[in-house]
This record gives sequence, structure tokens and C-alpha cells, in this order.
Amino acid sequence: MTITVVGIGLIGGSLALSLKQSGFAQTVIGVDNKTEHVIKALQLKLVDKVSILADAIKESDIIILATPVDSLTTLLPEVLNQISDNQIVIEGGSTKKPVIEAVKNHPRRNQFVATHPMAGTEFSGPEAALDNLFENKVCVLCDTEDSNPEAVQTITNLYESIGMRVISMETSAHDLHTAYISHISHICSFALAATVLAKEKNENSIFDLASTGFASTVRLAKSNPETWIPIFRQNQENILDVLDEYINTLLKFKGLMLAESYDKLKEYLVQANDIKRVLDRK
Repeated sequence: MTITVVGIGLIGGSLALSLKQSGFAQTVIGVDNKTEHVIKALQLKLVDKVSILADAIKESDIIILATPVDSLTTLLPEVLNQISDNQIVIEGGSTKKPVIEAVKNHPRRNQFVATHPMAGTEFSGPEAALDNLFENKVCVLCDTEDSNPEAVQTITNLYESIGMRVISMETSAHDLHTAYISHISHICSFALAATVLAKEKNENSIFDLASTGFASTVRLAKSNPETWIPIFRQNQENILDVLDEYINTLLKFKGLMLAESYDKLKEYLVQANDIKRVLDRK
């Protein structure tokens, strides 16, 4: 099978590498609008060759769009316009509603499968690609009833071949849940990093005193803003709702500390400990 990956960054590069190593793809073609990315992808052997998009589409069984989410609303319809009856197009964006809305009336809508492989790191670019990034992670397929069942099965097989567990979810539910478990984490990490940098003027103190707790909490603040600003914009309504709840919780904690009600604060912390039970179910 020949697969084209458009956007050879962390996700696209890791998919290219993983699909080659799993044997699901015999040939992987890389497409990227940054010359330095295609050069590096070839050097790192993430892809077998590189091409312009139109030529890559003609050669491919599956086209994977791994570009920033703000580009997908225009790129996806353009790609669907160029495919034939036996090709499949997927994307891996962190928000779904704007993308799916952009192609809901497209004549080849059923050859598109909306996917979100729930994996990543704080790094970006081809150098960030990892061959085991997706192992034991979850991939969400959205609105599968609007896609050809054979295409859905093929894409399910694709993700399972690289070690992912595949689940289905309706688009609105996906965007709401990712706001709670992914997007808010990045906003909070960015905010904490900005707060510490603003209050602590001595960078040596940050470096010398930062423990693993601080480092893990602000790790996501090293993520590429060019990736995350479009996500925040596209999922703004859900993220603002989550932020309101988060801010209310912070104010509650602050009020209890000002009142020196540490027994009550402890009750809330014990309740928060229950997240361990939820996460340990995996």
C-alpha cells in the first residue's frame, strides 16, 4: 500500500515512520510546504520519497493530512476534489467540527474518515518523530456513519497496525472531551510558565530550583504556538467553558487558603486524588 503523509512534523513524521515499520505501508510519500522538512524527512528516512501534493495523490491509496488544524478546512476539500473512487483521505486534527463542516456536502465525503490519534509530545518538526509514539494510545474516529464502511475498516486496521486502540465518537462530543483532557492542559501549562517567567526574574533560580514536579507541569508550554493557537481558536467555545470551571476552582482554593480552612481544602485535594483511579483503568 502507498500512503502519502502531508505535513511531516511530529504527528505526520511519526505516522510515516510507524506505518513503514509495521509493514502496513510499503511506500510512504512525504509532502510538506517547508523545504527543510522534506530534506530532513529524507535524511531521517521517515519517508521513502517526497513529492508535490498533486503527484503524490495520484500514486496513493491513502492520503493522511497532518497539517495544523486551521489549514484543514481548505486543504481537505482540495484533496477530496483530486481523488478517485478507491482512495481514502484522513486527517489527524485535535478539533473536528470545523473540518467536518467544511466537507459535509462534498460528493466524496464518504471517502474521508475523520481521525484523532491521541498522542504527542511537546516537540515539533521531523526531528521529533518517534516510531513508538502511538503504541498503547487511543485513536478516535468521528462520525463514522458518514464514511464508507470499508474505508472505516481500512483506517481502523491502519491505526491498529501501529498499536493503537480505536474508538468511535460523535464530533461535538469529541471536541468537548478534548477541551477537558487535552486543550485545557496546554493552556494551563502555558499560563503557569508565563506566570513564573513574569514573577521570577532570576532565571538561574528557575533552573536551579525547578523540580520534576514543576518541569512536568510546564512541559507542555514548550509546545509550538503555531500548532495550538488554531486549536484554541477552533474549539474556543468548549475551551472557554472549561476555563471558567478551572478559574472557579482556583478561586475556591484561594478563598479557602485566605480563610485558613485547610481541612476543607484537604477534602477537595482528596477528591482530586480520585483522578488516579480513573487514569489507572488504562
